[in-house]
Amino acid sequence: MSRYRPPGKPTTPLITAEGFEVLEQEQKALWVRRRSVTEAVTAAAAEGDRSENAEYIYRKKELREIDRRIRYLQKRLAVLKVVRERPADLEKVFFGAVVELCSEHGDESTVRIVGPDEIDPSRHWISVDSVMARALLKKEEGDEVLVKAPAGDMLYTIESVKYNFAE
Repeated sequence: MSRYRPPGKPTTPLITAEGFEVLEQEQKALWVRRRSVTEAVTAAAAEGDRSENAEYIYRKKELREIDRRIRYLQKRLAVLKVVRERPADLEKVFFGAVVELCSEHGDESTVRIVGPDEIDPSRHWISVDSVMARALLKKEEGDEVLVKAPAGDMLYTIESVKYNFAE
């Protein structure tokens, strides 16, 4: 029996210029790493019996993972649209916005709305496809936003909206 998984919902093909550059750098680094892994596979294969050669088996698996990621990046980079400009209305929340929020409990937080390929929870970068980002889009400073999350509904007030795009 195969492990068929239906295709997931397509994600928004938007990305910031910095995020696009990071993905391009990753792709270049993978090609460099692939060369060294290919040499290691060749050397391990030369040792003889491949069925019991742990080095050969490990390197082949590593090579498959690198190739899978390179294939993904090649396809993804081709469809991504790099957003370099600020939106016309800087008062409203759109892609790339840095939004300062205050929850109904008085907790303050800051999130940046980015593409799904560059989310980073440690930096509070959330996907434009996320529940919170969808609730924030097209709102402006002072608006109250109800976020219907799986953990429960949360009410936030938008304290400020900024953009970090290069001029």
